[in-house]
Amino acid sequence: MRRYFPVLSIAGSDPSGGAGIQADIKTMSALGCYAMSVITSLTAQNTTGVRSIMPATPQIVADQIDMIMDDIPPLAIKTGMLCRKDVASVIADRLGQYRPEHLVIDPVMVSTSGSRLLADDAVDLIISRIFPLSSLLTPNMSEAVALTGEHDPDRQAHIFSDMGCRNVLLKGGDSADDQFKTDILYIDNCRDRIEIKADAVNTVNTHGTGCTLSSAIASYLALGYELPEAVNMAKLYITRALEAGSFVTTGAGHGPVNHFFSPRRLKNYNPDRP
Repeated sequence: MRRYFPVLSIAGSDPSGGAGIQADIKTMSALGCYAMSVITSLTAQNTTGVRSIMPATPQIVADQIDMIMDDIPPLAIKTGMLCRKDVASVIADRLGQYRPEHLVIDPVMVSTSGSRLLADDAVDLIISRIFPLSSLLTPNMSEAVALTGEHDPDRQAHIFSDMGCRNVLLKGGDSADDQFKTDILYIDNCRDRIEIKADAVNTVNTHGTGCTLSSAIASYLALGYELPEAVNMAKLYITRALEAGSFVTTGAGHGPVNHFFSPRRLKNYNPDRP
C-alpha cells in the first residue's frame, strides 16, 4: 500500500482562515501533503485584529499529539502559536519524547495586526526546551530582536545557535525595502550564510505569511528536499501566493494570501522503496 506525505501543524486556530492552523492546512494541501493539526488555542480574530484567545488545556494538547503520533506519524512538524507556558510545556514533553526528524519552529509572538499571541512566561520555556529540538527556527525581524536583544542579523544568528538552534532563517518580509525582501538562512550553527531574495509584493494582504512560509518549509522537508532547497522553494511559494492574492479584497484589514494559486494533487509514495 502506498502512503501520503503527512505533515503536522501544532498551532492556534484562526476563524477568519488566513493564518494559524487554517493557513497551515491550506499550504500543506496546496503542496500535495497530507495536513494534520493539533490545536493549541482558539482565537477570536479576523483581518483587522485579535479580540480574545482561549488556550486549550494541556491535557487535550498532549492527547492530540499522542493520537497523531500513534497512528499517522508525520514526516515533518511545524509549530506556531504555543500560547502559554503550560501548553508549551506539554508540547516540549511530547516533542522530546517523539523526536521528529524535521521540526520547523515559527516563534509566533505577535500577529500581523499587532496583537500579542505568546505569554511572557512561556518564552523562556520555549527557548530552553523546544528550540534545541528544532531543525529550523523562522523568526521575523521583530521576533529576532525580542528573543536576542540584538539588531544585527549575524549576532542574532549566533545567539540562536547558542540557544541550541542548528539552523535559523531570519525573515526579512517586514523590512522597509520596497524592492526586495531578503531572508538570511544560517546553516550548521552559522557555518554557512545564504541570502534568499525575492521581489517585494505591494499588497496589504499579508495575514498569515509567517505561518504559510513555515508550513511550506515543513512540507518540502517532508517531501524529501534538503533544507536549503526546501527554504528556497518555500520562499518562492509565499512570493507567488502574495502576488496571486495581492489584488483581492478579503475583509477590512490585512487579507490572506492566495494559497491555492497552483495547487498540487495529494502526493503518495511507496514506503518499501528507497
